[in-house]
Amino acid sequence: MKLLDQQTSVSGQITVADIDQLVELGVEILVCNRPDNEAKGQPLYSDIASVALNKAIEVVNIPFSAGQMTPEQVEEFAALLKQGKRIHAYCRTGNRCTQIWTAATQ
Repeated sequence: MKLLDQQTSVSGQITVADIDQLVELGVEILVCNRPDNEAKGQPLYSDIASVALNKAIEVVNIPFSAGQMTPEQVEEFAALLKQGKRIHAYCRTGNRCTQIWTAATQ
């Protein structure tokens, strides 16, 4: 897990087993930037979302493939940041999450 600022952290793919740690860290919004079925063995967004919602974490799906981030996706992420809540975003490696955060904070 990499902390980008006091509000936002990013990581590679998480599992349902990681949700309790995110709760302990005070995460209020969980953002998925990875499309489902991007690679074998990755859990589906819906599986992660179901567990996170049961732990009172808001979940948001903003999936995009590498190099295909849209202005609308950046605006959606920026709107989440404006809420001031603690956010954790994940994708396959964390790079796309860092890219969308960088674009949203410009």
